Amino acid sequence: MSAGGGNKAVVAALAANLGIAVTKFVAFALTLSSSMLAEGIHSLVDSGNQVLLLIGGKRAKRHATPKHPFGFGRERYIYAFVVSIMLFFVGGLFALYEAYHKISHPEPILKWQWVPIVVLVIGIVLESLSFRTAIHETNQIRGDASWPEFIRRSRVPELPVILLEDFAALIGLVLALFGVGLTILTGNGIWDGVGTAAIGLLLVAVAFVLAVEMKSLLLGESATADTVAKIERAILEGDEAERIIHMRTVHVGPEDLLVAAKIAVRHDETAGAVAKGIDAIERRIRSAVPIAKMIYLEPDIYRKPGTSVEAESALTES
Repeated sequence: MSAGGGNKAVVAALAANLGIAVTKFVAFALTLSSSMLAEGIHSLVDSGNQVLLLIGGKRAKRHATPKHPFGFGRERYIYAFVVSIMLFFVGGLFALYEAYHKISHPEPILKWQWVPIVVLVIGIVLESLSFRTAIHETNQIRGDASWPEFIRRSRVPELPVILLEDFAALIGLVLALFGVGLTILTGNGIWDGVGTAAIGLLLVAVAFVLAVEMKSLLLGESATADTVAKIERAILEGDEAERIIHMRTVHVGPEDLLVAAKIAVRHDETAGAVAKGIDAIERRIRSAVPIAKMIYLEPDIYRKPGTSVEAESALTES
């Protein structure tokens, strides 16, 4: 998938979060609700995260250099990993700290009680629209995979990040509505703190999932099973290679795949024929898998396990 779908979801989420953050902070200033403060910080962090994703996407487009011969595609993973750290520390831990303070010193919401309710309802509507955009863009590439499978297997970081952020934002708004609503109904400010604590725990959990997934991508993940199957078919489609002895793939970026394979060629092929055959195989791989931009094929003579070179030569000559 090109970065276009991911960027569209990022921009939609950024626009929604900026508007929601302003209204939440206004609501906090009027009511001093800790749930509104936690949600305001949450939206502000999400906005910063989306800016980071856009920056990472832009920096990843830089051309390869002698110092970085495989390009800068993994910058998108780095920025997505930073997003998970920000979500954990700035969003989750701040909300938990604010919850502790509010539960220790509960205060009822005495004025402008309708403001947080209206703000949260509007926030739910806006976040739902942003979430719908993320779902629409994801469905174009998700195939038959379930949502957890897509998040685990996706090599494009922006959509899993936006999906989880928007999901957490929607649940957080519902939790804030729960805390604020019960505080207004009962006059007991401890419910505001409980709602804030639930938001903090939610953000910490989402940040943990994102950090684990982005760490795996940073370490270098192989191509998906479907992509590997396409590459194998492309190699064996012609008669240039008798078999694949072994093959390795690794994503050096979301849309940059490195393919290295040792292929078995016929023992009587000339060097020119082997080189021509490798060129043909590379063209088929690039046609089947356009993101396979770096391909290294090593020709070899296949030997059955346990067969020495001398024994194989004797069998061939006989």
